[in-house]
Amino acid sequence: MSACAASGWLEVGDRVFVRRHVGLDLNCGLVVGDGRCLVVDTRSHLGEGQALAEAVRTVTPHPWTVVNTHAHFDHCFGNAAFRPAEVWGSRRCAADLAATGDRQRALVVAGLRAAGDLAQADLVAVAPIDPPDSVVDDVTVLDVGGRTVTLTLPGRGHTDGDLVVAVDDVLFAGDLVEEGAPPAMEDAFPLEWPATLTTVHALARGPVVPGHGAVVDRAFVRAQRDELAALARWLADPTAPPAFDEPTRRTARSRL
Repeated sequence: MSACAASGWLEVGDRVFVRRHVGLDLNCGLVVGDGRCLVVDTRSHLGEGQALAEAVRTVTPHPWTVVNTHAHFDHCFGNAAFRPAEVWGSRRCAADLAATGDRQRALVVAGLRAAGDLAQADLVAVAPIDPPDSVVDDVTVLDVGGRTVTLTLPGRGHTDGDLVVAVDDVLFAGDLVEEGAPPAMEDAFPLEWPATLTTVHALARGPVVPGHGAVVDRAFVRAQRDELAALARWLADPTAPPAFDEPTRRTARSRL
């Protein structure tokens, strides 16, 4: 078994890796260039961030840059483990994390303690709130050791500041795309999400890494876009008969 596989990495493109975690079925990404690397999302607390950093070091010794796809705790509360590296995110992601980080942390800790997971609650309770210090307003292109990595803000959907990360034909979609569970909508924009996924679909050319679940493809993005569009039509006119099939109807109910 290779060192990459042993440390949980799956290579989905040329020196482009995904690490899928048991906790929350969360995906993190790694792009390796010549003398530099890029880490996509950092997990739920400092300990998980440190474990991810150690896993990166099984693949490459290169200095890293970090990207947060959005401001939810499970994608960015591990940022401090990668400092003093530069951390990129959308401008709204940085603002949202600064504004809501303490509240997110308190809610997550309360939920973990209610579930009896006291050890995890204690780790999240001391997680530093460390927002991105480099921001994207539309599209930003990074040079990661000679590799072009494009950060795009495709529109509002899962949050108001979701970024997607493209390198070669691989697209890291964050929680704009989810596999294995319904997309989460606590602070989402369900009426705008389908149009945002139309943009994501146009950007997808090969493997698409969702925020949670198995790696998918362009067809999956299109299907999720269509499903969310049916939900949006229903939300806009709840008196109209839902225009989607029974599996989608069950998913829509779980989202509401």
